[in-house]
Amino acid sequence: MSDIGSDIAPSAPKGWTMPQPGVSASGGQVATRLGQWSWAMFEGARNPHVLLITIYIFAPYFYLHLVGDAVKGQSLWGDLNSLAGLIIALVAPVLGAIADAGGRRKPWLFFWSASLAATAAALWYALPQEAGLSLFAISALLVATFCSFDFTAVFHNAMLPTLVPDNRVGRLSGLALALGNLSGVILLLFMLICFVLPGVVDWPFIPSQPLFGVDKATFQPERMVGPLFAAWFIIFGLPIFLFTPDQPGISLGPVVAVKQGFTSLLKTVLSLRNYRNVAIFLIIRMIYNDGCNAVLIFGGGYAATTFHWGTLDLLAYGVILSIFATYGGVFGGWIDHKFGSRNGLLIAVGGTMIGLVLSLSMRPDSILFFIPYDTSLPPVHSLPFFKTWPEIIYVIIVIIIAIFITASYANSRTMMARIAPAEKMAEFFGLYALSGTATAFLAPFVVARFTEFFHSNAAGLASILILLSIGCAGLLFVKTERAGAVNPDS
Repeated sequence: MSDIGSDIAPSAPKGWTMPQPGVSASGGQVATRLGQWSWAMFEGARNPHVLLITIYIFAPYFYLHLVGDAVKGQSLWGDLNSLAGLIIALVAPVLGAIADAGGRRKPWLFFWSASLAATAAALWYALPQEAGLSLFAISALLVATFCSFDFTAVFHNAMLPTLVPDNRVGRLSGLALALGNLSGVILLLFMLICFVLPGVVDWPFIPSQPLFGVDKATFQPERMVGPLFAAWFIIFGLPIFLFTPDQPGISLGPVVAVKQGFTSLLKTVLSLRNYRNVAIFLIIRMIYNDGCNAVLIFGGGYAATTFHWGTLDLLAYGVILSIFATYGGVFGGWIDHKFGSRNGLLIAVGGTMIGLVLSLSMRPDSILFFIPYDTSLPPVHSLPFFKTWPEIIYVIIVIIIAIFITASYANSRTMMARIAPAEKMAEFFGLYALSGTATAFLAPFVVARFTEFFHSNAAGLASILILLSIGCAGLLFVKTERAGAVNPDS
């Protein structure tokens, strides 16, 4: 592991702070090994926000204890994510324009990082029955923290091509994602061992009581995910501001920077009419990607409400899925190589659809819709979680879903790399990033409305199949071939 920095720049001096030879992908000086690792560590500091707050711990707590009704909770969670997605879709392109045209990224990254840490930490005061903050204030904090999370990504991602040569961009990006996944697993395990398992199991490495006097009765483990993330984020996110170089500032002013950035963006968008295959793919990718994101956003809450899981079950669930999701990239690479990019995506998105249907077929008293299960049967093992066959089979199904979703993310990027015009690769990957946020509000909105209309959490999740089906059908019209400009009137 300690040689990864030298692998990023093989002929570089071994000192972590020594200048690196070569030219970065953006044409500037390559960052030092310490600067590159600090950039990657920021991803490791930031990504646990998704696991702790958006998916596994705070979301079910919000459903069941802050709202107090599983159906209303899922509906409101969908509306909050939809509102955040709409704000992100409107504001992220402006921030991207500033990043592209204004030069310096760090001041903007610091501002949104401070907002992310502060809004997450304030969730500690989210107590049931509005004993702390009101439900409205908690909802506002959640929208703010969701937006801040995505806005940090805009400026963090914009720094990547300025740090390493073009042929090392993928390697450094992969290192950052790996650190992000590892960090999430570490924090989930930390919560399990230090706060949730004590007093539940008599294992040698588990304390007899929760550390630091954490009180489960007042939902402190669920509420502390916000400040725990904030502390982790501050500690491991700080090095990017100390050691990773920033671009020199350009004296354009924010108005001129936004204007120039939007002019470039508009020019690229309009050029899509000459690249029909790429345009079709970007539109279809917006739809199925939104569906895949929704499966993750609502998955933890649905599992908690369906199987009546507590924080212990959800932490174990999060650890298992996070570990197995890492294999999705490997699986995605294999199906891409074996079947081609378009067919590989069809397999990944189609597999997600099948897995989602199977997951909805599992209930505490039934397996695969029709097989009854006697809930009075004794536990099938001695572990303190997943004690029934419906729960175990559900976890196995969702592991498969996680692998397919990760494969769809990885293969979408591969598909774009194969069909975008080589001479406009950077511009089209900018559109690719934009397509990932342009409809971020759609799936949460659809899930919220279906949940309300049918008064069913399962119906809400089932609505995601609509988006995934449209995505699969649309992929049939995408060709795996390098784009060449064509006459739009031909």
